[in-house]
Amino acid sequence: MSSPLVLKNVRKSFSTQDGPIHVLEGVTFALQPGELLAITGESGSGKSTLLHTIGALETFDAGEIKYGDFELSKLSESQRAQYRRSMVGIIFQQFNLVPSLDVLANVRLHARLAGREDERWTRYLLDRLGLNSLADRYPEQLSVGQQQKMAIGRTLAAKPGLVLADEPTGNLDEHSSGTVFELMSSLAEEAGASLIVVTHSKELAGHISRNLHLSAGRLS
Repeated sequence: MSSPLVLKNVRKSFSTQDGPIHVLEGVTFALQPGELLAITGESGSGKSTLLHTIGALETFDAGEIKYGDFELSKLSESQRAQYRRSMVGIIFQQFNLVPSLDVLANVRLHARLAGREDERWTRYLLDRLGLNSLADRYPEQLSVGQQQKMAIGRTLAAKPGLVLADEPTGNLDEHSSGTVFELMSSLAEEAGASLIVVTHSKELAGHISRNLHLSAGRLS
């Protein structure tokens, strides 16, 4: 079940030998349940850092991030892990597939860990993603595009309320990128999930109705 996401004046910096680097400078926005959002920006603009703070993979220095009943700045490490397991699905650019598991087992993995496995939904995802006939193959036996679809299926199989996708088509050619991007967006809507996609591609972001641009740590 999706919930509202609210960010208020979120700030994040990293310490270096030359002093702090300010990556997020007062980021504020809200996302309604089931809404789709694309965040664009050049490499190094802080897009991934923003996504990782929302996903509780990184902490932030100041401000507020609230998703449903979770206020991230107040969570313990175990509560942050529970938040990631039960509320959020993350699609990484590098896929992070388990090489010793076949396609079906990889897609089932997060849903099983979250205690939300739905065999009918899993099989439907495999069908929509064109992976049914490949269910018993292993990641190394698949193309890059097929691996990306497997990563999308694994995330959506757990029915998270919020899906965060970090440059989800960065390893694909232009044609494949558009196809996978539209498929991912469509399946997220079918799952009733909110979706935030960060991408450097304005063309891909154009497939999503709401766009924000991140530059110098600020959204516009």
